[in-house]
Amino acid sequence: MPKMKTNSSAKKRFRVTGTGKVKRFQANTSHRLRQKSKKAKLANRDMALVSQADEKRVLRMLALR
Repeated sequence: MPKMKTNSSAKKRFRVTGTGKVKRFQANTSHRLRQKSKKAKLANRDMALVSQADEKRVLRMLALR
């Protein structure tokens, strides 16, 4: 059976932590920032974890499972 290819768009969007969880970038960070509060913009800087419902699918795209 051939090796699974990594999905190129997924490898640019997700990172896997040392414990195996998947991190993602926050939404709402690219435009219309003038009307967002400083607190909201600051909170969106950090990466968030992918939900457990989607984690298996993301790991499959990254060819890790």
